[in-house]
Amino acid sequence: MKDASLGPMAIEQDERIADVVTREQSRLRDFIRRRVPDPRDAEDVLQDVFYKLVEANRLLMPIDHVTGWLFRVARNRITDLFRKKKPESFPEVDDDELQFDDLLPSADAGPEALYARGVLLDELDLALDELPGEQREVFVAHELEGRSFKDIAAATGVNVNTLLSRKRYAVLHLRERLHDIYDELIKG
Repeated sequence: MKDASLGPMAIEQDERIADVVTREQSRLRDFIRRRVPDPRDAEDVLQDVFYKLVEANRLLMPIDHVTGWLFRVARNRITDLFRKKKPESFPEVDDDELQFDDLLPSADAGPEALYARGVLLDELDLALDELPGEQREVFVAHELEGRSFKDIAAATGVNVNTLLSRKRYAVLHLRERLHDIYDELIKG
């Protein structure tokens, strides 16, 4: 039953908020749970996101795309949660043995490392999409699939020096693009 002391505008706002919560709660909870392994922390983040929605509505802040806004607030709250916790440092590895996966926090190193790994992989996907196709293909083949330049050259018909050059440009772009997020998450 509606509170008779609330005005029609407040009742309408409450109904709109309730509709958004009903519609988006499940997707938002799944999004948060994929990034926050501790169920209590995930639920706290979810409640904080909806609190921010209520607060924004009460302050009459215009929200053009509610779903995008909710996910952006969730991402920010998750980042805030993990900033409070000190991430583990990487083990020392000989450069000759360094593999791509060694640059990422271990998935078994706890919730903070798991979150940082997920964010870095998400950002890597976005950064890879920004690369020209030829650079992306050689980077993925060499770094992620573990193929040798000789094998890639044989499969594509592109000479090894060209492949090396393409990978170099890809690495420079990725290094620049991911530097700030890596420092933010890993170095704190």
